[in-house]
Amino acid sequence: MHCPFCNFKDTKVIDSRDTQEGRSIRRRRECESCKARFSTYEDVEIFRLLIIKKDGSKDEYDRSKIERGLRRAFEKRPGAEERIEKILGEIEYTLHEKQQPEISSREIGNLILEKLRAVDEVAYIRFASVYRSFGSVKSFRKILDSLE
Repeated sequence: MHCPFCNFKDTKVIDSRDTQEGRSIRRRRECESCKARFSTYEDVEIFRLLIIKKDGSKDEYDRSKIERGLRRAFEKRPGAEERIEKILGEIEYTLHEKQQPEISSREIGNLILEKLRAVDEVAYIRFASVYRSFGSVKSFRKILDSLE
């Protein structure tokens, strides 16, 4: 595991514990070089899921795409790392429960919005503004009004 701060190739595991009711493992790591600490999460990949995009094309499910969107939405928000991992776990758990080989990108986007709305209103607005690509202040205001 490379350090995300200095890119040194060796890190040591300081602590490991189950998260999300045993569905994943959180590992607290420390860089051997710069001594920075960070967390990694280990999940079992047990399904192959195809995403049906807006244009009708299909693509394999990619956790990192959702994670990037969540990271942008949670930028500079308190407790971001734990919230992101929790939401990712919940989304994947929901997708597993559906037991469908295909799902639309719209369904996944709405699921993300649902989770964000319950956890952090600012992150919800940030994600919604990109996901729903607001064309006017009026449409943006409509989302803000729905939160009140």
